Amino acid sequence: MSLQESLDSLPIGAFFVAYTVVAATISESGYRLGNWWQERTPEEREGPTGMIVGSLLALMAFLLATATGMAADRFDTRRGLVLAEANSVGTTYLRAGYLPEPASSKVRSLLREYVPLRIIGTADLADVRVRMARSAELQTKLWSIAEDLARTTPESEVLALFIASLNETIDLHETRVVAGLYARVPETIILLLFSGTILTLGMVGYNAGLTRRRSPVTAFAMIVVLGAVITLVVDLDRPRDGFLKVSQQPLIDLQEQIGALPPANPPR
Repeated sequence: MSLQESLDSLPIGAFFVAYTVVAATISESGYRLGNWWQERTPEEREGPTGMIVGSLLALMAFLLATATGMAADRFDTRRGLVLAEANSVGTTYLRAGYLPEPASSKVRSLLREYVPLRIIGTADLADVRVRMARSAELQTKLWSIAEDLARTTPESEVLALFIASLNETIDLHETRVVAGLYARVPETIILLLFSGTILTLGMVGYNAGLTRRRSPVTAFAMIVVLGAVITLVVDLDRPRDGFLKVSQQPLIDLQEQIGALPPANPPR
């Protein structure tokens, strides 16, 4: 199981609690180690430890900003694709009115079945994959209708308009699958973020132990803030679950406009 799969299996609240506990443990261990070392070698001075800790904090601030930006960009991309798909399917539905009967009615019927499948409001990956598979089947049926019409009326300009919007709808399906399932913050960045923050907190605690000066409230506040920011990165990077979810409202509005009804039983 990959790192991202392991993170996805944890509720976002449980991840925050787990990270906070681990970070607090590392910080306290660092403090006790520094205190022990200072007692063992009282003649030694603090040395450059404070400077190193300051450099680590600056580096971690940069890495946190970079990771947050990457996760936010991917979240915005997924949100934009929902709107783009709703617009594309809506245009295809309207342009289906240009087609002769019974092709027009059949296309619109297939699109009414298609739209509810695109409303991804579940964290169940198996359900998502079933929805994607059924969507692909409907796309094949829609394209077959377009192919038959193109053979009989190859010069039709209105048919060309319909095919263009249908092609965009099919392309957006794959684009949305890639953005939702595979376009994630690289695992190397996530791993570096985790290990770097843990090491930095350990060094902060160690430096406090050497100087024998620390503020438990300040240390706890820093741990909580770091945990909150890292949890935000993990949450933004999740395509289906978490506190921050991509709104499906554009597709829900389209479903109401064209009269599509959600399936009586979720696809399995």
